[in-house]
Amino acid sequence: MNGKWTFFTNHAHVLFCISEDPDITLREVAMRVGITERATQRIVAELEHSGYLRHERKGRRNHYELVSDIPLRHEIESHVTIGDILQVLGKDMAKR
Repeated sequence: MNGKWTFFTNHAHVLFCISEDPDITLREVAMRVGITERATQRIVAELEHSGYLRHERKGRRNHYELVSDIPLRHEIESHVTIGDILQVLGKDMAKR
């Protein structure tokens, strides 16, 4: 058995990193998640395109905002939102 699997996808890991630090750079996200910066850029673009994430340019950096009330995409968990998941994990969106 391979002991390297995790419960969450890289998309979720990227969201978790951004929820902890909305001003984080994509390079920092990539290092924390353990993926390439290019993969991180693709994931962020997909999350933005799907409405889960927005960004605003502030000087030379981006400030990210999670849209916490959108339901998850799979039919099995479509009754759950990103905000629900973050709350269960102890990530308080109210302080953002």
